Amino acid sequence: MSVAPLIVKARGLHTASVIFIHGLGDSGYGWKDMAADLSSKLPHVKFILPHAPEQPVTINNGFRMPSWYDIKSLSKIANDDDEVGMNASMVKINQVIRSELDAGIPANRIVLGGFSQGGAMTLFTGLQSEFQLGGLVVLSGYLPMRERVLARATDCSKKIPIFQGHGTADEVVMYQYGKMTSDALTNSGYNVEFNSYDYMGHSACSQELDDLKDFLQKNIPENVVA
Repeated sequence: MSVAPLIVKARGLHTASVIFIHGLGDSGYGWKDMAADLSSKLPHVKFILPHAPEQPVTINNGFRMPSWYDIKSLSKIANDDDEVGMNASMVKINQVIRSELDAGIPANRIVLGGFSQGGAMTLFTGLQSEFQLGGLVVLSGYLPMRERVLARATDCSKKIPIFQGHGTADEVVMYQYGKMTSDALTNSGYNVEFNSYDYMGHSACSQELDDLKDFLQKNIPENVVA
């Protein structure tokens, strides 16, 4: 990536990594506090927070802002057609994954996650990955180009546990899109943990982050069995 990701180093022996992708208009710094808080409870985990490049975004009148791909309409997000932008971002995210693999972290000890547009990129990348990652985390997100991505999904991706969290009052990525994504993944054979948060809008809450911590502790535990 043109700008190096923000890194929150493991506080103890580094045996697992979480790559977390921010949403539209944000940067990795927007999730630094979350990563630092989780790091205090998961001392073996290194958190990697990439930054999206700035580019014009149609839904925001073409203004340039950090974005992983162009969004034309929030009413048709499951069929967003900026496949070129998504593919370009997938290449960049895979470069981050590859750097962790090259550093000696096994694929099943790497979790890929994200919020909103970052959650969409998590599924777009994770379902097409050649690696069986340790987990996928989707906060207030959705699966873009649902039918095409599911048709191209790799066999090893079917074994990746997926955590989804979505607020029932989400005013940006509506709750129904999160639920439709969960249903589509479940019907395609994925192991999805879908968590609803009453009255939560397009954000994260303490209960969601506690649930995320439990998911990470379960799937990339501190004590690695030899």
